[in-house]
Amino acid sequence: MNKPLIELEDVTRYYHMGDSVVKAIDGINISIDKGDFVAIMGPSGSGKSTAMNLVGSLDLATHGRILLEGSDIEKFGESELAQLRGRKIGFIFQSFNLIPNLTAKENVMLPMMFQKVEIIEREERSEKLLKLVELTDRMDHYPNQLSGGQQQRVAIARALSNDPEIILADEPTGNLDTKTGEHVMNLLTTLNGQGKTIILITHAPEVATTHANKIYWLKDGKVEKVTVRKGSGWITKK
Repeated sequence: MNKPLIELEDVTRYYHMGDSVVKAIDGINISIDKGDFVAIMGPSGSGKSTAMNLVGSLDLATHGRILLEGSDIEKFGESELAQLRGRKIGFIFQSFNLIPNLTAKENVMLPMMFQKVEIIEREERSEKLLKLVELTDRMDHYPNQLSGGQQQRVAIARALSNDPEIILADEPTGNLDTKTGEHVMNLLTTLNGQGKTIILITHAPEVATTHANKIYWLKDGKVEKVTVRKGSGWITKK
């Protein structure tokens, strides 16, 4: 039986603030298989941003285990883990996080440089990805010359630059109007149909229920319930 791509087993993430302990994540179990479209849902303060950092191997658990393809990420050194993340996971952020003094094409090329991809291949791959997100005519523009929707599509192209198995999207429609947000979500759904595993962090139920096939609903740092798409409806697992 194939191992899940990502597993969180009884994971907690606590922060010490003076004499107080903030239980941002308080014992959650999450399992994400290859080809899933998973949403992690919750209102502000539910712990979903912390969950994103844990699922994306950007942070370590206080207790419990985080497994990436069956390997405990605590066993990796930071450099090795960064390389693994760079190959396996592409990140899309609500605030785009593009480098302002790099063009769209250069932003897409940047993650490939850290994976030591040759310059010619970096250029060819970035041009192909910008064509995929319909920005061929904007590849030499800087972020401040692009609309919010165009910047988010550059961010998607950048997330795909090392051909990762997993795309982790943190509120990717949060700074976009409804029409542009739908375009971005449809693009993520298309990528999922092509075999990419999508992990969506969102506070918007309509976005999660339209596109995901499994939803983890967080409240106060815990998984309140898990719903799974079945046919045209949903079943609750917890």
